[in-house]
Amino acid sequence: MKASEIRELGAEEIKEKLVELKKEFFNLRFQNDVGQLENTATLSKVRKDIARLYTISREKNLNIS
Repeated sequence: MKASEIRELGAEEIKEKLVELKKEFFNLRFQNDVGQLENTATLSKVRKDIARLYTISREKNLNIS
């Protein structure tokens, strides 16, 4: 997910997306621990998307554009 796409979302949509990505990250970590995850790069991709969401959410709270 690109930062420009995230900036177009509202506050509630960002929160929903965060919850969704956190659940996905948990499931991916679990699959990785069990040995079922084939592509481990998805872990870092989801982690970075979560960080982007937090960063842009914080920017919106501080009214930084």
